[in-house]
Amino acid sequence: MEDEPLIDESLKHELSALYQADDRHYHGLAHIEAMMVLAAGYRASLHDPEAVKAAIWFHDAIYDSRAKDNEARSAALAEKKLAGRSDTERLDRIAAMIIATATHELPHFDDENAVRDAALFLDMDLAILGATPDAFDAYEQAVRREYGWVEEPMWRAGRSAVLKSFLARPHIFHTEEFRQRFEVQARQNMARSLKALGLAESKQA
Repeated sequence: MEDEPLIDESLKHELSALYQADDRHYHGLAHIEAMMVLAAGYRASLHDPEAVKAAIWFHDAIYDSRAKDNEARSAALAEKKLAGRSDTERLDRIAAMIIATATHELPHFDDENAVRDAALFLDMDLAILGATPDAFDAYEQAVRREYGWVEEPMWRAGRSAVLKSFLARPHIFHTEEFRQRFEVQARQNMARSLKALGLAESKQA
């Protein structure tokens, strides 16, 4: 049962349309496809790869940069669309993984395999932080465009707070695999971005 795809072609088409909205500059289909490539690469490490794929497909399905409940609404959409395709416990697990993308803290599962899957899923979502400097800069610019309605001083303050919160963590990534692959570059990228935001702020002052 766990090997059967939860996301069929019809649902994939429906979700793809959401990700292709004009206001999706980063949180679009390319982000989902990049995560799916990572999921394929780490498939052997996943206990329930189809559940992780479902979480990937739904985690940004609802995305409004002005809203504070995107993750909860995306999780609710997943539960609605996947109802009847799997058991309630599994659907709850998928929803919990989606909701966890709000804070990138691990959800509380009793099952170690579920925790491991959630850790890998959350790390896949943040892999862009450890991308090459050019790719990271393009990501930052794309997110800025999604928040185009925010005035520059407010943007710099808010973005700086987000970057500082990640840099203050003992580890940005939950799994050893992702730490080895992305942690050093992610910290370099974010520190550089934070410095640039600070320099822009001092020029404005």
